[in-house]
Amino acid sequence: MAECERLEKVLERIERACVRAGRDPKEVKLLGASKTVPPERIRTFYECGLKTFGENRVQEFLKKLDKLSDLSIDWHFIGRLQTNKVKYLMGKVSLIHSLDRESLADEIDKRAGKAGKVQDVLIEVNVGGEESKGGVEPEKLRNLFEYALSKENLRVIGLMTIPPYLEDPEEVRPFFAKLRYLKDSLEREFGLELPHLSMGMSHDFEVAVEEGATIVRVGTLLFGERS
Repeated sequence: MAECERLEKVLERIERACVRAGRDPKEVKLLGASKTVPPERIRTFYECGLKTFGENRVQEFLKKLDKLSDLSIDWHFIGRLQTNKVKYLMGKVSLIHSLDRESLADEIDKRAGKAGKVQDVLIEVNVGGEESKGGVEPEKLRNLFEYALSKENLRVIGLMTIPPYLEDPEEVRPFFAKLRYLKDSLEREFGLELPHLSMGMSHDFEVAVEEGATIVRVGTLLFGERS
């Protein structure tokens, strides 16, 4: 089965990257970035052993959730999130990767509170300073983190980034190293642990793993090119 082979190959590459970095492969979670991937293919990958999937659009996610409700998928939300869509995610995703502003923290906190939940989130940081990307600027991260800490129904468990796309993955390494440095700085200053770094995609995930990624978001390598 092609899907299982694709999955095995990616897992092997993660394992090799961990070995190079002296890390335990169990520290790294593979997330299938399943935007535009039909539910049937997600089901096949689930049967091959992939249990975590990340969606970018709320409406598309809700349709897939409905079609795959018989599977115990660990769903993450990895796209830019509008405040008016937050209510649809509560109790349905274990992790939101894209907290990038105070108004979104307010809304997640409010909706999670109404649902009687504490929502785990990652703060998205725009390490490359690209206009087209979401994420808080690195110099404003500390303030947003401190603000999020004051929220009762929201728990920051790490950072996420989408670095600039560069042909040579080695050229992306400094961006991953910067995110890890920012995480370490927050941990030191606030005296707490942020267990997760969500960074690395299909063409650069091995470098991300070497730099400390705990979640890699792989789409194309698993599901093929998408229009």
